Amino acid sequence: MTSVPDSEFSRFAQDSASSVDNRFEVTLSSLIELSKVPGIAWEAFDSSNLDTSAQMVADLFRNLNIFDFVEVRRSAVDGKPGAPAVIARRAAKNGKPQVLLYAHHDVQPPGNIDDWKTKPFEPVRTEDRIFGRGVADDKAGIVAHLAALQALVDSKGKDFDLGISLFIEGEEEAGSPTFRNFLEENQADLAADVIIVADSGNWTTEIPALTTTLRGLVSVVVQVKTLDHAVHSGMYGGAVPDAMLATIKLLASLHDDQGEVAVAGLKSAQTDELAYSENSLRQDSGLLPNTQTIGSGGILQRIWGKPAITVIGIDGQPVALSSNTLLPSVRAKISMRIAPGQDPAEALNLLKAHLLGHTPFGAELSFGEVELGKPFDMDDSGWAAQLVKKSLAHGWSAAPVNIGIGGSIPFIADLTEVFPSAQILVTGVEDPDSRAHSPNESVHIESLRKAMVSEAIFLLAGNELQL
Repeated sequence: MTSVPDSEFSRFAQDSASSVDNRFEVTLSSLIELSKVPGIAWEAFDSSNLDTSAQMVADLFRNLNIFDFVEVRRSAVDGKPGAPAVIARRAAKNGKPQVLLYAHHDVQPPGNIDDWKTKPFEPVRTEDRIFGRGVADDKAGIVAHLAALQALVDSKGKDFDLGISLFIEGEEEAGSPTFRNFLEENQADLAADVIIVADSGNWTTEIPALTTTLRGLVSVVVQVKTLDHAVHSGMYGGAVPDAMLATIKLLASLHDDQGEVAVAGLKSAQTDELAYSENSLRQDSGLLPNTQTIGSGGILQRIWGKPAITVIGIDGQPVALSSNTLLPSVRAKISMRIAPGQDPAEALNLLKAHLLGHTPFGAELSFGEVELGKPFDMDDSGWAAQLVKKSLAHGWSAAPVNIGIGGSIPFIADLTEVFPSAQILVTGVEDPDSRAHSPNESVHIESLRKAMVSEAIFLLAGNELQL
């Protein structure tokens, strides 16, 4: 394939910045309007908001007048329809690459409204940030794609040769239940040489990043049972173990005294060494002054390259309804992050084996709902990764770094399986203080602008390539 001379990138950067800056206020207004819609793909919320959100997104990209079609489509699993997604395509011409741009328009629930300093679905702009649910995760990704495409049009006109496909999902925050079916049903329209997943973040507000590793996810519901019915704790306590006691001891066995995961056989992966202090961890996470960190090794190694286990839910007896009773059974949901290179099914078996081997008092143990998500480990030697790094360097005026993410994006495994020849680039606009999924979510305005410029540079450079 042909390459793009380094001397061209300065021109691409200038053209991209000019286009983004000329329309920046309009683009931010679009982000704010999108973020007013509480499109939440969980069953407890009004699904009509997802329809509204999808139509707004479709209109934004339809107004570019560059696609052969822009449509709202759905898939289904077991006859149950999924959330609306926006899909668009224009085919590459004259041997140019086909690029698929991914983001999602659904958002997390707001959580406890009292924890917000502003109303979650009434975005507020300050001097350097916009606050509101979804402004960073991931409606910023949507407008970053929009601005980059507009810059491509401004520079090359509407008859450019680069192929563009678009997929704005509507159920990512709900686990993407119909994602695999949607890919397979729309495979011809989504097929691409490069997939840009704009759903991650940057190292800081000054240093851009390409996400090259993601931990995978294994979760399982466990039920612990010691009695066939509840009994009086005064009459039988001290001789009869209740399910809560057994559950507490069982869950405590998952970590050693230093908080290191104690499940035997789990893998670790080596991560890139970047400067990140314990003080930075405390500031970013909100760790209380007297609370110690857990685990061993470098901090980034712990949160990017080693397994982690969290008990994210326990079904026992609420304090408000508590009585002097020995509980017969308790359920807990265990969420385990696994290192790049770890097979989720193997990790699940190791977790189950540990639980069965550490069940106290001869309690009965049974397993319920399971969720598996594969980790991601990108080879950054491909032409697309090298091109995006140059684009980020020019868009941010700073050298990019490779980062890992302790969280998971399980659908990336589906992308790699359905499109095995595509190079996947995980980018984004978030920064350490964006607080995605948390109260007071925000996007850093200048970081968003730089992300737009960088993606525009990539598209302009891609339009010059010959595969």
